[in-house]
Amino acid sequence: MERIDLPNLEKLKALNNNHILKIVKDFVSLCKPAKITVITDSEEDIEYVRLKAIEIGEEAILEIEGHTIHYDGFFTMSNHDQARDKKNTRILIPKGEYASPWINTIDREKGLEEIMEIMDGCMKNRECLIRFFCLGPKNSVFSILALQLTDSFYVAHSEDLLYRSGYEEFKNLKGSNEFFYFIHSGGKLAGIPPVTEDLTKRRIYIDLQENRVLSCFNQYAGNSLGLKKLALRLAINKSNNEDWLAEHYFILGIHPKGKNRITYACGAYPSGCGKTATAMLPGQTILGDDIAYLRKWEDGYAHAVNIERGIFGIIKDVNSHNDPVIFEAITTPRETIFSNVLIKDKLPYWIGDGRIIPEEGVNFSGKWRKGKKDTDGIEIPHAHPNARYTIRIEELANADPNLHNPIGVPINGIFYGGRDSDTMPPVVESLNWEHGVFLGATIESETTAQTLGTEGIRNAQPMANLDFIVVPLGNYFKNHQKFGNDLAYPPKVFAMNYFLKSKDNKYLNGILDKLCWVIWAEGRTHGDYDAIKTPIGYIPKYKDLRNLFKQYLNKVYKENEYIEQFSIRIEKLLQKFKRIRANYEKEINIPSFFWDILNQQNSELIEFQHKFEIDEVSPLEIV
Repeated sequence: MERIDLPNLEKLKALNNNHILKIVKDFVSLCKPAKITVITDSEEDIEYVRLKAIEIGEEAILEIEGHTIHYDGFFTMSNHDQARDKKNTRILIPKGEYASPWINTIDREKGLEEIMEIMDGCMKNRECLIRFFCLGPKNSVFSILALQLTDSFYVAHSEDLLYRSGYEEFKNLKGSNEFFYFIHSGGKLAGIPPVTEDLTKRRIYIDLQENRVLSCFNQYAGNSLGLKKLALRLAINKSNNEDWLAEHYFILGIHPKGKNRITYACGAYPSGCGKTATAMLPGQTILGDDIAYLRKWEDGYAHAVNIERGIFGIIKDVNSHNDPVIFEAITTPRETIFSNVLIKDKLPYWIGDGRIIPEEGVNFSGKWRKGKKDTDGIEIPHAHPNARYTIRIEELANADPNLHNPIGVPINGIFYGGRDSDTMPPVVESLNWEHGVFLGATIESETTAQTLGTEGIRNAQPMANLDFIVVPLGNYFKNHQKFGNDLAYPPKVFAMNYFLKSKDNKYLNGILDKLCWVIWAEGRTHGDYDAIKTPIGYIPKYKDLRNLFKQYLNKVYKENEYIEQFSIRIEKLLQKFKRIRANYEKEINIPSFFWDILNQQNSELIEFQHKFEIDEVSPLEIV
């Protein structure tokens, strides 16, 4: 511990935890920083991090008070550090243990040997920050403590916006090693602003055996902020061994008109499928936008907490029309970090912000002008499609007052959404809890021509969580099954689809129609509406949706619209079931209830086909 001075050493010793001292000693010896600074919960320490990020150039001050800009590394549009690195994010699997084909794995001994070699001296000439955080509200059974070592002041500043401080919480561990820990380094840096020079050494290795993640040669928050999706992976492993859920969920407070109640629901949607738009529906409150822990509670409900206190959100298409609450928050004075957007006259511009874009400025590629191309001849947009904003949830006008409630909130509903142009109706309620698990497990999301060059390819996205699941899928589904079956009042589960199209390729859903699907689902959790039972679940009755569209959107919802949206597309569903079967036959130990539901629904759809002698059955025909 020769690199740490006495005041900082005393801060560590005050925790009375030899596990922390050993981790710090081992990784300081490996990474070889020039200086070590321990950050406590004090305002002075936290302010030091924010100011230092600006001083060393990892962030720059913008025109509006509290706003800063950060850039991640960029070489070309296909070689950059501005998104999650799926290829080099791997789970370390000990020899002899099952390696699921759905998960990117590496032999644990081989992976540790490789990354330890890469991390040798990776913090040379830089300052290492030692941070302490609490995942979830303080003084809560939900909480998991997290230790972070990083040489990035941007990472540390972001964590102060996104998470609850935890130095004092660590004292309550009484020497236990019951915490996650994360080691991160940007590696060798170059340029102004200083960014990772060699992305070929970028690694993000998840070591479930030690409850840790080792991440190096990157700065993008999804790879470097240990407490976000990296911690989610550790929590999924922990929860599957302890009978609770760690999920890629938002938490929404629903406030139906004319009802003296608030109903809480969780939701998981793959990227680009409406997750943030649902979490931020007008007239409702947001408790979380990304990650939730759920536990069985003494009242018979599942209770959920947001492990975060902030939002690291995709800023693309955030504008005053579609996202007025977020837009107002990030365009007015308050502590906000922008990343990888265009800056002109110290003001940020991003894709889809609804404003006139300057012809030139500074962005993630350096000096930028309209028409600029990378070395591969690909035009560089003014802002990266994955550009982000980081802000505290409390800064939003619709923040839910239960954000820091140590017992969380009771969950009445769970929404699973995908991008599906021709198969599933806009909203379907599960027949029971196990069928709800099936609906979540069988989410599909279509690719678009803009992203992958091939439109309409359907990718399986179980629980919209595939990128973060670190246990065999069979175990994951069994844990969900057991969790809900152990509850007196399991949440009702709803499949959502905002992307259904007509035969002439036009969307059948308006942008705000999702509010009516959500309000109908909320009403179903309280028994307010009847529903039509179909082979794939319960669907709304026309009269209820007609009334909801009038009440919430002042919009006439026509019967022909209802028929087109909620018809049961038998052949399309049978094709989906074939894809599901092919996908999950690759995995061992998928539980029997999953196959039973698949087989039963497949048989009932074929009976439907014989009964009605058509491929699309109108909801008005189903009795």
